[in-house]
Amino acid sequence: MIDLMVYRAEGFTVRNGESLYDMVATSAHLPNTYPPFAALLFTPLTLLGVPAMRTLATAGNLLLLVAVVHLSLRLVGQPLRLPRPAATLALSALLVWCEPVWTTLRYGQINLLVAVLVLWDLTRKDTNRLAGIGIGIAAGLKLTPALFAVFLALAGAVRAARLIRSGAGARAAWNPWLRQAAVATATFLATALLSALALPRDSYRFWTEIVFAADRVGEVEITANQSLRGVLARLLHSHDPGTAWVVVAGLTAVLGLALAAGSLLRGVGEPTAEGRGRAWAAVACAVTALLVSPISWSHHWVWAVPVLILLGSEALRHSGRAARRWWATTATLGLLFCSFALWWVPHRWHHHEELHQNGAQMLLSGVYPIAGLAVLALTGARLWRLGRRRGPAGGSGPAGGGSAT
Repeated sequence: MIDLMVYRAEGFTVRNGESLYDMVATSAHLPNTYPPFAALLFTPLTLLGVPAMRTLATAGNLLLLVAVVHLSLRLVGQPLRLPRPAATLALSALLVWCEPVWTTLRYGQINLLVAVLVLWDLTRKDTNRLAGIGIGIAAGLKLTPALFAVFLALAGAVRAARLIRSGAGARAAWNPWLRQAAVATATFLATALLSALALPRDSYRFWTEIVFAADRVGEVEITANQSLRGVLARLLHSHDPGTAWVVVAGLTAVLGLALAAGSLLRGVGEPTAEGRGRAWAAVACAVTALLVSPISWSHHWVWAVPVLILLGSEALRHSGRAARRWWATTATLGLLFCSFALWWVPHRWHHHEELHQNGAQMLLSGVYPIAGLAVLALTGARLWRLGRRRGPAGGSGPAGGGSAT
């Protein structure tokens, strides 16, 4: 549980008044890379002995996995033949063997907590005025969840523009997605303000220096880095893919946000049983954030859990040939996430073996980005089919937003 030990060291650093971004922890000399707000939350770990801390972290992560599955089933509308508690526990027992989940447990990571905070927000009713707090706290812990606020703001702005064009007026254009994005942003800023008050020196250094030091986290090319930047570094046999990554990441961000916002807009006015736009929007935004982040360790891909649940729900909703295609897709991505294939290639810390991979090894060490791009392709295909079937998006439905699914 090497990452959990780093969190504990951050807590001790805060308690002792030392510099958060000069500390290193464990025999691997790992630095702190999270915003200072995370270190404030880690201080209670210093009150526990290491065995007790590890036991509680494992139990907590297993409970968080159950919560992720439960919220994912709520997000997709749970088209299952089992009661929700039974389905939740059965799927949790199966999905715990996905490599990202298993590695999160092994390292004592907080990825499942971040996913729960985001999914909790996305499954709340549109009438809930506090929806967005979870995303804001998640972004305060790890910056990448902030992309969910961006996608909500984008979808909300498009919807507001359509309402204004329809003559609804500016007041009616203030919709739940804009409010949720605003709440998320305000919450994130509150975490930064709290950190600045409690840790002014560390906060200043993080926002002026550390946040721009992408390579501080680790070597870009190592197989554990399952972002587009890691794939390009291995493909180009370079420590720094440079401009190529900036262009590819920028295009992927635009595409992913467009697909996420489009999926959310398509869900407006759909009946509950069919209104799966929010689920597709959530997974599209999640994989986009993982793809474009400079570093996305394999354990960050715990979003495989809602992805697989969404694909399985599509298989259950269809019949005949369509159902078989969805089951095949679910099984294929499930095997990718459970195969541990990225670790089949030569990999040793500080030995740069990944810079000398052949074609087959590059495919194995890029399984999660491949899966992520496949999810975006499926999202685009779904939007295209809906567009052919129904015409322009958002042309009908209530102005206040659809249901939580």
